Amino acid sequence: MNYRDTVNWLFRQLPMYQNQGKSAYKKDLSNTIKLAAYLNNPELKFKSIHVAGTNGKGSCSHMLASIFQKAGYKVGLYTSPHLKDYRERIKINGKAISKHYVMGFVKKHKSFFEEYSLSFFEMTVGLAFDYFANKKVDVAIIEVGLGGRLDSTNIINPELSIITNIGLDHVQFLGNTKPKIASEKAGIIKKNIPVVIGETHPETSEVFIEKAKAQDSEIYFADRLIKNAPPSDLRGSYQNSNIKTVLQSVKLLQQQGYKISDEAIKSGLLSVVENTGLLGRWQVVSQKPKIIFDTAHNKEGLTYTIEQLLDELQGQLYIVFGMVNDKNSDEIISMLPKDANYYLAKPNIKRGLEVEKLAAAFGKFNLNYTTYTSISDAYKQAKSFAKAQDIIYVGGSTFVVAEVL
Repeated sequence: MNYRDTVNWLFRQLPMYQNQGKSAYKKDLSNTIKLAAYLNNPELKFKSIHVAGTNGKGSCSHMLASIFQKAGYKVGLYTSPHLKDYRERIKINGKAISKHYVMGFVKKHKSFFEEYSLSFFEMTVGLAFDYFANKKVDVAIIEVGLGGRLDSTNIINPELSIITNIGLDHVQFLGNTKPKIASEKAGIIKKNIPVVIGETHPETSEVFIEKAKAQDSEIYFADRLIKNAPPSDLRGSYQNSNIKTVLQSVKLLQQQGYKISDEAIKSGLLSVVENTGLLGRWQVVSQKPKIIFDTAHNKEGLTYTIEQLLDELQGQLYIVFGMVNDKNSDEIISMLPKDANYYLAKPNIKRGLEVEKLAAAFGKFNLNYTTYTSISDAYKQAKSFAKAQDIIYVGGSTFVVAEVL
C-alpha cells in the first residue's frame, strides 16, 4: 500500500471516534497494553509529559513543545485530531512523521492489528510511541485523546501530569456532571508524579485533590500560583489560562532538572505556530475582512471566543458554522450572537450534524441563517458578502475548520 492506501485503511477498517463516535470508545486499556508489549514497550524508552482537559490541552501541548524546542531539546509531540493530514498527530521538533514511517509501521504490524481488532487510536498511539522511542526524543508531550483514565495514551509514566480544565463535553462517555468528568481525567494522575491543574473550580477541585492525595502526588493549581500571562503568538483571549498552566508546568520541570531559560520560555511562547505547526486556534487568515478560524466546539470554549469576537467587532459579523451530532446543539446555539449572519453546513464526516437539523435548532432561537451543501460553499458565500470592516468567523467544530484550511 502507498501512503494514501495506508491512511485510508486506518480510517476505513477500524473503529475511530472521529467518524463513529460512541461505538469506537473502548472501556479498558487491555488492547493498548497488549500492543505496547508486542512493540517491546516503547513508552518506557522516552520521558514524557501527559496533558488532559476539556479545552486547551492541544494549545498547552504545543506551547510546551515550542518552549522545549527553544531550550534545545529534541521534542516529540502527539496530539489529536488532525486537521488536514494524519501525520500532524505525530511530530518531532515540529516536523511531521514521514509517510514512509507510517507505511512501514502499518505494513509490518498489520496482521497483529487485525488479529486483535485494534482501534484507530490504539494503533496511532502505538505508532507515536514506537516513533519517539526509535528517534530517541529527549521528551515527548502526549495529549490525551478522550477523557484520561481509559485513554490509550494512559500507559505512560510521565514526568508531569497536566489537566487544563473541566467542561461538560463528551458526556456520553465521561459522565454528565463536572465531578464525574473530572474523575475520568484525574485518571492520568500517577503515583508520586506531580500534577498541574489549570483552573480552580469548586465542583472539581476536591476530586483532583483527593486523587492526588491517594497517589502521593503533589498538586498545583496554576491559576492560583501564576498571576500574569506573557504574550504568545496564539492570540485567543482564552490562551491566558493555558499560558499560566504552561508556566507552572515549566517551573516544576525546571525543578526536576530540565534546563529551560527565561528566554526559551519567552521565545517559545511567541513562536508556537512556527515551531510546531499548530493550526486553528484563533487563526487570523485575513485582515480586511478579518477572517478567523477557531476550533472551539463546546460551551466553555465558545464562551471565550464569542466574547472576543464581539469585543473586536467593528462592522457586521458573518459566522460559518457546523457541528457534530453528539453535542448539545441547543446549549451552544443559545449562546451565539443574535445579530450575526449564519452560514450553515454539515461537516464532511459521518458524525456531522445534518444541516436540516442544525437549521431547525437555529430557527428555535430566531437567528438569521442560510444553509449550504458544504462548509466550503458556505465559506465562499460569507466571503462574497463581507466588507473590509467586517469579521468572518469559521467554527463550531474542528472538522469545520479542517475543510477551509
